[in-house]
This record gives sequence, structure tokens and C-alpha cells, in this order.
Amino acid sequence: MDIYIALAGNPNSGKTTMFNDLTGSAQYVGNWPGVTVEKKEGRLKGYKDAVIQDLPGIYSLSPYTPEELVARRYLVADKPDAIINIVDGTNIERNLYLTTQLIETGVPVVIAVNMIDLVRKKGDEIDLEKLGAALGCKAMETSALKSEGSLAVAEAAVALVKSGGEQAEVPPIFSGSVEHALAHIEESIEGMVEARFLRWYAIKLFERDEQVVAELNLDANLMAHIDAHIADCEKSMEDDAQSIIINQRYDYISQVVSLAVNKKNKGRKMSASDRIDRIVTSRALALPIFAAVMTLVYYISITTVGSLVTDWTKDTLFGELISGNLRTWLGAMNVEPWLIGLVVDGIVAGVGSVISFVPQMLILFFMLSILEDVGYMARVAFIMDKLFRRFGLSGKSFIPMLIGSGCSVPGIMASRTIEGERDRRMTIMTTAFIPCGAKMPIIALFAGALFNESGLIATSAYFIGVAAVVVSGIILKKTKPFRGEPSPFIMELPEYHVPAMTNVLRFTWERGWSFIKKAGTIILVSSVVLWFLQAFGVRNGALQLVEDSNTSLLAALGGVIAPIFAPLGFGNWKAAVATLTGLLAKENVVATLGVLYGVAADSGGAGAWGSLTADFTKLTAYSFMVFNLLCAPCFAAMGAISREMNSGRWTAAAIGYMTVFAYVVSLLVYQLGTLVARASSTVLVAAAVFMLVAVVTAAIVRDRKKRKGCAGGCAGCPGADTCGGRGK
Repeated sequence: MDIYIALAGNPNSGKTTMFNDLTGSAQYVGNWPGVTVEKKEGRLKGYKDAVIQDLPGIYSLSPYTPEELVARRYLVADKPDAIINIVDGTNIERNLYLTTQLIETGVPVVIAVNMIDLVRKKGDEIDLEKLGAALGCKAMETSALKSEGSLAVAEAAVALVKSGGEQAEVPPIFSGSVEHALAHIEESIEGMVEARFLRWYAIKLFERDEQVVAELNLDANLMAHIDAHIADCEKSMEDDAQSIIINQRYDYISQVVSLAVNKKNKGRKMSASDRIDRIVTSRALALPIFAAVMTLVYYISITTVGSLVTDWTKDTLFGELISGNLRTWLGAMNVEPWLIGLVVDGIVAGVGSVISFVPQMLILFFMLSILEDVGYMARVAFIMDKLFRRFGLSGKSFIPMLIGSGCSVPGIMASRTIEGERDRRMTIMTTAFIPCGAKMPIIALFAGALFNESGLIATSAYFIGVAAVVVSGIILKKTKPFRGEPSPFIMELPEYHVPAMTNVLRFTWERGWSFIKKAGTIILVSSVVLWFLQAFGVRNGALQLVEDSNTSLLAALGGVIAPIFAPLGFGNWKAAVATLTGLLAKENVVATLGVLYGVAADSGGAGAWGSLTADFTKLTAYSFMVFNLLCAPCFAAMGAISREMNSGRWTAAAIGYMTVFAYVVSLLVYQLGTLVARASSTVLVAAAVFMLVAVVTAAIVRDRKKRKGCAGGCAGCPGADTCGGRGK
């Protein structure tokens, strides 16, 4: 029989690093039943019967977020055999709050005091024996980043289960009056719940936890009896039940820390992380540093190393070695010309044009994973919270957007961590604006083909996404469905540390491999269909091969929708078709252009994508890029939006908003760019100017409730009764 061990800890405590260290490549990733929170489990290295279950990072077992709900449901309903509680040793007081709650579940707990190397570096000392004795369980030191102590902790948990060891007596956290009330509650529900969970349920009933109350469905008289004991305690302590529990937990934790932890400088000396944060999170320098970092990341990925590897992959590997030799070999075997065209100009051109950008993507993911592992991206979320809150968004919105830089689907799904429905819906509607991995080939293609491998063009694409989020936040917050204060944002900032290459490489490979798999499935099928449609046309009432793709079936289809994009500058049928196929998968935009412009048929070198200049100028290319970055996402992301919105009306509104917003921005880019370049005045330019004024006006006009002399907060206002909250 398998032994199930749960890993539980605060976000950024090193839990995921320890999970990877304990399980290696033997991991299974999915979603928890009924929610989109990621579920990870794996076999403990060296043990066939031990399964490690990685719980979501949480701060408590109070069900305020989907992660907390998942964690406590697993601990109480699925009943793991043991818990390894990962505690950040550099921030031990904050982390022990969850520890006290885990102990109360009655599941055997082993505490892993993680980041012990950083604790020692600061000169602090943690007495593990005193810590374990105070909390009633074994405490061990680990440094998951350096693979120190992780296996020993897991083996201790396995040994605890196999020996039939029970959790030690729960430490005396609460005062006498609270314990008196808890004893009455335990007596009242004894026999209704499993014995080892009796205290946990009693505490939750004392806190008046709505989900526990609903789960137990106690008799009204019994519930009234329990509530009377709670009310007596609240009256004697002059506080509400939940606050009593929270305050007394922290009081006990403070006693434990003072007993078991010896801090060298007692706060008189700033740590290295604090000194760095004084610069990178400062009011004046935070955003410029963030902009500089992202510019450097995109510059290296697109312009320097990434460009060299991509050029070789595109020109030499696919252009000469594969396409050239394959065409020659198939011709020598007397293969039909149409089949040669299908293989070389369809499959190789379509799939190869996308795969050739994989090196740039891998370099980008590699650098982003370093920033995340070192601790900087947590600071970015903190920095963006300051910015986002000014424009009506919660700082929590940046977390889905950060995840969405790899793929919009998990980014949209991550919006479930946002409690407020208004903020969550707005985050869903704006997350796809951030360029995901699938959009990277579009950026790299035009930055390379028309802008001489410009890193600034690539970087601008990222910041256009950020700007789109900010402007959308301003505009949407003016509307009734989104009006209100953003939800609060709490996040632990981890200590800076040297990134673990195993984590960085795993993160890079997982994102890169998901992209490559798409190329072997969706893009392969799409390339075949596209080749057929552009290779065949109707002549004299019959379907025939055509030499000129402008007379093909695809040209006829593209010609119908091309006029829609004419005001944006790319009103040719090839660009229209590429934009349309991008709805299936954004990678398809480049694959489509590869097929239509015959990239594989070129001899490689600088002319591989040179044929684009026949239909695109720098301005139209930039307009095309902007539209495809901001418009409705791929079908998979649309499906995620539909699931998260759980409403057909809201799904249509989200997709419609993104498409209209992209059209307006692209129109502004092209028409105002034309005005500057040619100093011309047309109706479309006038329309673009009008739209720009409208967008700026919507962004800066104050809410109607916040008129001059009224802040909109009616509480305590002497004119509230007559005004009715309308700000008159």
C-alpha cells in the first residue's frame, strides 16, 4: 500500500524546489478535481511505495482562496499519512502560523526548516530541538536549493508512518477561556467526525467557518448550544471569535520564536536582500529597472544569441539541409510535383517556420526562469501592484499575467486566486494581452525580417501588452460592472538566492516542449490544409493545381475578409488569412506566412523572409504585429475564458472587447504613423485621432461618482441622505 506524504508551506518557502528534489523526473501534473489549481505528485526517489503530494502554496487553512480550499480539503477529506511542513527559516514567525493549523489536523507532521543556509549566512541560530518540543513534532533543517536535508526529512516522514507513530499532543496555543469553549464544542460533536480531526473541527466551529458549519449540518439546538459558548468567550475577551484565534496563535508563535530562535543582529543590520530591495523596489527606480531588465532579456533573446541560433536553424537546417535535400531526393525518386509541394512547401515550410524560432523562445524562457528563481519576479509583482492599483486593478492580476507569459491558458486559469469577482473578470479579459510563448515567433519574425533583428521592437511588444492592461483597467473601471475597489494583495518576498540550474532547466524545457508539441499536431495539420487551399483553385468549373497562389481557394477566402483589415494597413489576403488561422493557435500566424510566402523554397540566408517586403512595410508590419498580439486569443485560451467566466455573455464580452481593443490600437498605430510619415490627412487618420482622444479621455476622466467636492465615499457625509450616493 502506498504512503501518501503531503508537502505544505507558504508561497516562496521553497516547497516546489523540495518537491523537485525529492521526486526528480517521476512527476505527474494535472488539476485538482473541480478546480483549475495545479496538482503535482511524484514518487519519492528510492521508494516505490512513497508518493509525494505537492499542495498549493498557502498561508493558512482558512478557505479564502481556491488554493487554501484545495489544501484543506485534501488534508481533512483525503487524509494523507503524513505532512512535511516546509518553513522558510528566514521568515519563521510568519510561516509558523500555518504550522500550528497543520498540527491541529491530527495528521503526523515533520517540520522542514528550509533555507537554513541563508539563516546561517545572516548569523542567526534556530534550536531545532526546542522548536520541535514547543510544537509537538520533529523539526529538521534543510536547504532544498542545495539538495541538503530534503531526503532526510522525507525518510523521517516515511519512518513515522511505518512505525505507526501518532502526532504528539497539540501544544497549548490558546488561553483558558478559549480552551474551555473548545472543550465544550469537542464534547458536542464527538462521534460525528473522525477522532484525530476532532480538535480541528472544534476550532473551525469556534471561528464560525461557514464551510465547516455547512458540512456538519448540526441540529439547530446543538448549534445554538455551541454558539452560546462561543458568545460567552467573545464577551469575556471583548473580541470576535476569529480575531481571538488569530491573535492567540501569533502570541504563541512569538513565544516559540523567542525560545528557539536567536537572531544575531535583532534587526539592527539590514540583510543583503533588504539592501537590494531598497533599490529595485524603490518608488523612483522600480519601474525603470524593470523596464531595463525586460529590455535586456528581449535583446539577448531576439537580437544576439537568439538571433544567431535562429538564423542557423531557419536558413541552414530547414532552408538548405532539410528543404533543399528533401526536394532533390523526392525529385530523384520521381515523386509527383504536387506531393513534393505538399511535403516541402506545406509541411516543412509551415512547421519549420515555427520550429526555427524555438531557440529564441528557449533563451527567453531560460532568462525568465532565472529571474523567477532568483526572487526578482516576486518583486515585480510587488512593483506592479503599486502601478495596477492606481488604475483599478489588483496586484494579484500580475501573477496570472506572469504565468501567461508562457501560455495564456494557465495564466487565465490562475485568475481563480483573485477573490473579487470584478477583479477576476477584468484579469481574465486582460491576461491574454501579455505576449505568450505562442506569440513570440510573430514578434521575432517581424523584428528580424523588417527591423534588422531589433531588440527594441521585441521589447516594445511586451510593454504594449502591459500598457494594454493598464489602459483597459482604467477604461473598464469606469463602467458599472467593474466599478469598485480592487481586492487586497498580500505576498511574501523571498530572500534573493543563486538560482538552481535544475529548476531553471526544468522550467525552460516544460514551456519549450509544450510549444514543440503544438508544432507536431495543430500546426502540422493546419499547414497541410493551408497548402492545399493555396495550391488549388477552380478553373473552368474544376479543381486544379494553380501556379499563382493569387488565384487559389485560399486567396478567394482571404479576399473576402481582407477589406476588414485595410484600415489597419495589412489589407492583403495573405495577412488576413494568417490572422484568421492565428485563432486556432497563435503559432499558426508564422506557419501560415511560411507556407504562403514559400519560405522553404528560398535558398536561405537573408532572403528567407525577404518576400514579406512585397506586402509589408515597417509600419504595416508593426500594425499587423500589434493586432495579432492584442486580439482574441487562440481557441484553447477562449475555452479557458469560457470555463473561468462560467457565462456565455461574459465570454462573448471578453473576446469581443479584446478584438475591438486590438483593432482600435492597430488603427491608431497605422493611421497616426501614416500621418507622421506622410503628413497626410485622410478620413481614417481623422478617425484615428478621434479614437485616440476618446481613449485618453476615458482614461483620465474621473468617475461620475467622484465629482468636484465629493470623493464618492458617502459614510459620514452630511449630504449623503439628499444625494443618494450620486455625487451631486
